[in-house]
Amino acid sequence: MRRIEVWRGRLKANVNVVTDYATLVSGSVGRLVLSLAYFVSVANGLTVSDFGLFATASATGVVLSRIAAFGFISPLYRVATVRQRLVGTYTAGFLIALVLSLPVVALAAAGFYAAFFAGEMSIAAFAAIVAAEILCWRMLEVAVIVNNGLGRFGRGAMMVIVGSAIRAVAAVVFVYAGPHSLLGWGLYYLAANALAAAFAIIVYYPRQRLRIRPDLYLGRWRDSLSVAGAEIIFYLQSELDKLLVLSIGGPATAGIYAILMRLVDLTALPVRSFNMMVVQKLMRTPQWLASWRIRWGLEIGVALVSVAGMAFLGGFLHLFPTALGRNVANAAPLVLIALLVPAFRNLVEYEGELLYAQGKTTLRALILALVGTVKAGLLITLLGQGYPPERWIMGLNGLFLVLWLVSASAVYTAFDWPAGRRLVRRPAILTPARQLGE
Repeated sequence: MRRIEVWRGRLKANVNVVTDYATLVSGSVGRLVLSLAYFVSVANGLTVSDFGLFATASATGVVLSRIAAFGFISPLYRVATVRQRLVGTYTAGFLIALVLSLPVVALAAAGFYAAFFAGEMSIAAFAAIVAAEILCWRMLEVAVIVNNGLGRFGRGAMMVIVGSAIRAVAAVVFVYAGPHSLLGWGLYYLAANALAAAFAIIVYYPRQRLRIRPDLYLGRWRDSLSVAGAEIIFYLQSELDKLLVLSIGGPATAGIYAILMRLVDLTALPVRSFNMMVVQKLMRTPQWLASWRIRWGLEIGVALVSVAGMAFLGGFLHLFPTALGRNVANAAPLVLIALLVPAFRNLVEYEGELLYAQGKTTLRALILALVGTVKAGLLITLLGQGYPPERWIMGLNGLFLVLWLVSASAVYTAFDWPAGRRLVRRPAILTPARQLGE
């Protein structure tokens, strides 16, 4: 009888996990459809060169948004998970940190513009795109993160779907109404993201009184800065390729690369929902991944889902190359060449989240810095050879394979080494911006 009760408890727990994951994936599936509409409209509403500049500026905004609030989203998420009555107090702390961080963000943005975009796009277009990522979409992400911490996954999924729908509608209106310029799209993009953020905050953010408690915030500053540093390094190494392709190959090459990597990124949507569930499982049961059988099983699963998604997209575009528009058709023959890129790229992302779950944010930052350095060196070498697109895109498979080997070796060494020496007291969080970011 007791054994039946044990099995019943396990079955109930598994059903709850599957239900939560299905809720998260529902947001990803809905967003996948909307993202395709958004992507097709923008990719074909702009020239290939302008799309490359937009994608690179947007990626820069995502990196800079990690500086905003100096990582205080980490304690806000943790409080939402374990001490829900303090959400209002820590929201006030987040807003204070956000205001204090804006001069640093503006200075960093000016540096990026001078280094990569001056002479290629107007500062007004750059500012609109970057502001949309930092001040608008990031706020929607905060609302989603807090609701996920509270266990309100359905609300999180709804915010993702509605926010993506607003951006998709803006892209369609842009295509038909114009003006078809980079500045014109930048203004549409800023307005759409502002509307999405307003919807998320007004409708779904928890209603609690904002209380300022500096004594609580000061005790979290080290954790916050560590998370911010890890996030900046993660997104910098993740988006650095777009900046390097722009600086080495120019806007046209950057446009083809951005289209290809956007298709690669679509394969990661279900994986990122899975990452969130893995992190929450590890936060509750730190010994769950002690077995290498489970580790390799999860790694193989992530790789297979990623390759299957890329194979589907590549096969579809092989049969119907103009299905996603004229500009996307230029990259259609290249999709299957990069078949293994999503697997290795998504595995590097997944492995980094394992260290988040254990609270090893400093180690994670160091490993991401190592991966980013290797990536930059290999990409500069590959692009510097002057290969045609087919050759250097084929080389991306080997490049991301090397990154995965570096990441897996370092992450699992860091994952295991301190386990027998000290208890991890404060697990850090999965920041689900990668499942949300464009």
